[in-house]
Amino acid sequence: MKLIAASALLCNNLCHGFSAKSAAFSRSIGQTSTVLHEQRMAEKVLANPKFPPEWPYTEQDLSRQDSSDDGIFYDSPRLVTHIDDAAIQALTEHYSTELKDGDDVLDICSSWISHYPKDWKGGNVVGLGMNEYELSQNKILSSYDVKDLNKDPTFPYEDNSFDKITCVVSVDYLTKPKEVFAEIGRVLKPGGTGILSISNRCFPTKAWNLWLRTNDLEHVFIAGSFFHYSGLFEPPSCNDISPNPGRSDPMYVVKAVKK
Repeated sequence: MKLIAASALLCNNLCHGFSAKSAAFSRSIGQTSTVLHEQRMAEKVLANPKFPPEWPYTEQDLSRQDSSDDGIFYDSPRLVTHIDDAAIQALTEHYSTELKDGDDVLDICSSWISHYPKDWKGGNVVGLGMNEYELSQNKILSSYDVKDLNKDPTFPYEDNSFDKITCVVSVDYLTKPKEVFAEIGRVLKPGGTGILSISNRCFPTKAWNLWLRTNDLEHVFIAGSFFHYSGLFEPPSCNDISPNPGRSDPMYVVKAVKK
């Protein structure tokens, strides 16, 4: 019941002010163009969000089909990509507008590739992930640390250490998002940016229940709310960088600047 209530609350807050416009658009343009309309709508989700006054997510919302030790699941290296080539290119191109030469960057839930631009010259570039071999193959990293944030969400870094923190299509695996986003805010420098990229692909047994029961627009809302509830960030925003709506993986960037 709580899970259903949380989904309903998200839908009510998210869809307020959108439904009439969406219906009119669908009638006038048709089903195919509705997909394009949804893409544009993604950027409006965080324009004036109606976040509940208190943290709304329950333990059930953040539970998963497979609650076994994540160390077992991620023990075998996976040197594969989890979004299609067009989405990867779109993300890399977006990073070229976000990352400045010399930036100190932390990539959480990191792996063998971070999708940063090849010509970007970073400062201290650190990966924080689950599989040591995968991290060792990520040539853009200056260093890396292996840690299960679902066991201990504390980052092994000092306050105000990074200009940017990235997380690629993995926020839906973090079962302690409240604590993780507090850590993101702690280790970012003032004025630094947290950058989440989200799509519609996942390991369904490891993604939390609420994520599996909500759509792309609600995912944007949820991701933005994590920044909001930390109390450490300016209002979050969304960039829809989906390269080929309806024909390749969607890609949304949800970001916020540390106060």
